[in-house]
Amino acid sequence: MTPAPGAGGEAKRKKRRRRRNPANPLTPSTTPNPQAGAISDAPKKPLPKKKQPYAKRVDEVSAGGLVIDQSGTKGLLIGRRDLKDQTGQRLLWSLPKGHIEEGETPEQAAIREVHEETGIESEISKALGVIDFWFMAGGKRIHKTVHHYLFKEVGGVLAPQVTEVDDVGWFPLEEVIGLLAYPDEKKLISKSGELNL
Repeated sequence: MTPAPGAGGEAKRKKRRRRRNPANPLTPSTTPNPQAGAISDAPKKPLPKKKQPYAKRVDEVSAGGLVIDQSGTKGLLIGRRDLKDQTGQRLLWSLPKGHIEEGETPEQAAIREVHEETGIESEISKALGVIDFWFMAGGKRIHKTVHHYLFKEVGGVLAPQVTEVDDVGWFPLEEVIGLLAYPDEKKLISKSGELNL
């Protein structure tokens, strides 16, 4: 008996003729059909990585240094809270310094910044050297150059600058290098030898 057209017999025969994938007999083979377009088993190429935009470079120039007290036995340091310290108690000690403003020489800026950050008036005895370093802040690459000087105290009243500094103090000169938090400053002061005024 011949099934009537549309009864499904032809569809069943076509179904039986479909090739099976030998690795998985339940799935049809992925043999390319020239009319349907080739199916590729080749691994897909990874998508290209997005290029990171370059961070804008900013140059900053600062000046400051180490002030020696009138007795010639102590050095002046500023302390700022360590933001990585969860207790909020640890201070990072460093040399007072700040940005050179338009029209200032590094020497003028250094004397002004020392006074603003510590309350101490000073005058420069000699240059100690220049430090430069890179860091990231606010999505920018900062190249910072700092001119350092050795100062002698000539007056003023010791007081930390309220908006910039958490503490200030005089420390025995032999302890200053050990207290400094930043390796570049430690190296600069240790290379200076005797801190004579």
